[in-house]
Amino acid sequence: MRIAGGRTKWSATAASIWIQCTSGSIYCFGVYSSLLQSSQGYTRTALNTVALFKDVGGNAGLSSGFLYSSSVAGGGPRPVLAVGAVLSFAGFFPIWLAVTGAIPRLPLPLMCLLMFLASNSTTFFNTACVVTAAQNFPDNRGTVVGIMKGFLGLSGAILIQLFRTSFEGKPSYFLLMLAVLPTLLTLLLMSFVHVNQAQHRREKPVLNGFSLISLVVAGYLMMIIIWENLQPLPSLTRIFIFFLLLILLASPAYIAIKGNSQDPVQQQEEALISERNPLIQEDNRLDPRVTREYETIPVYDKMPGRVPVASGPPTCGERIYMRDNDLTLLQAMRTINFWLLFLAMACGMGSGLATVNNIGQIGHSLGYTSKETNTLVSLWSIWNFLGRFGAGYTSDYFLQSKGYARPLFISITLAIMSVGHVVISSGIPGALYIGSIFVGLCYGCQWSLAPIITSEIFGLRHMGTVFNMISLASPLGSYILSVKVVGYLFDMKVGRLSDLRACANSHCFMISFLVMGSVSFSGSILSLVLFFRTRRFYEHIIFPRLQNLKRDST
Repeated sequence: MRIAGGRTKWSATAASIWIQCTSGSIYCFGVYSSLLQSSQGYTRTALNTVALFKDVGGNAGLSSGFLYSSSVAGGGPRPVLAVGAVLSFAGFFPIWLAVTGAIPRLPLPLMCLLMFLASNSTTFFNTACVVTAAQNFPDNRGTVVGIMKGFLGLSGAILIQLFRTSFEGKPSYFLLMLAVLPTLLTLLLMSFVHVNQAQHRREKPVLNGFSLISLVVAGYLMMIIIWENLQPLPSLTRIFIFFLLLILLASPAYIAIKGNSQDPVQQQEEALISERNPLIQEDNRLDPRVTREYETIPVYDKMPGRVPVASGPPTCGERIYMRDNDLTLLQAMRTINFWLLFLAMACGMGSGLATVNNIGQIGHSLGYTSKETNTLVSLWSIWNFLGRFGAGYTSDYFLQSKGYARPLFISITLAIMSVGHVVISSGIPGALYIGSIFVGLCYGCQWSLAPIITSEIFGLRHMGTVFNMISLASPLGSYILSVKVVGYLFDMKVGRLSDLRACANSHCFMISFLVMGSVSFSGSILSLVLFFRTRRFYEHIIFPRLQNLKRDST
């Protein structure tokens, strides 16, 4: 179904990608943290408190989920994006005024509040873009959510490249950029971000075009990061490199135009199908009455003809997925599956975030130079992206071709993450490089798989609210592991000195990472339980539906 003015689901996807490219302010705290500390006269403890509010704000997205669910009839994602734009400006602009001396120094509680508001804008941008993409492409939600979460993971590296090209050595301008750029870009593009659930036959090839662009951008950024850590880049070279990056970031417009040009052909084909098949309505979606009847049939033969091979009433575990309405947050929280997913994410996201938060101290204790440690931090965003994109795309492939339930991939990636923690704990030469790749990749996988699984198990209507509740597992797990495990064990090793010079080699962090490896493996077991609990649901409902849609497209 074509939207007036060319505002189709393809233009919505391109606009969402661009918004995600500038919404990763929570990944850039290290750029301006020193300026914040020196200009405001904060102690290290006070600065850590500000960073804590940044992490909490970047994960406390319940309000954005509730707003999205309540505004479906009144604009869908647009009010959510508008609030995110306001929060970004309202948070970062006063902070910029404070660090430049335009206003008096801010009290610590007020600074924490402003940082919370600024970072909380990310949840509004992310909720609007991810949930809209999942609703627009319900049968390829793994791929499209992986693209959205992937560009969010790359946004930190993109913003830093823009800063180094335009304002190198002036961190106060970075704060001004964070206040202005996401706000203006979002207000400019939010009218293009809308829900359009019309199904088309050639969605996958166009989505593959967006996927290819995301991979090229990630590879290009990785090349830049490695290059600039090997040698300083002249100003003209940096400008040229960033100009090429802008061209790559503009290329989703070409994919959107290509997708739009195919829509009229698809509409003609779908109109012919609609005339022959009374089950298809004018908007190319199945009649809800037919859908409800179809979903109550447990299993279909994979051969053409759709002959039922099993019948009978659904089990108690399956009835919850066959309701006319999607589950609300309270309904979802009453299920065992919700808490299995929540705890698995606390184990995976918490241990991954604890690793990146302490990677500088770990590198110092293992004898890495500051330059090597900075390279590791920069490359983390690339591993994070590859995990986010790869998990969505791979899980889509195996679900659509083999019928594998997605929770299985959470179990596999958390098991691999536990191996990464053990490798880091060993302290052998190169262990931090190898282990950080494992942990970074698998950490990114969780951020992609969790929202997809949430939308499939609990439904799309309240996906934003339910997933943002589950995402609170990340700061909770990070707090427990960073403060109660890594921080506590580190303080025990160095005593009252609290000095990294008193802690060399692997003994300071070995036990901490063995504990985090055990936690990750526990999360793998929990997600394996979720896999067995939802396996029949994926085999009986999701996989047959995808197979039938695939037959209709041929």
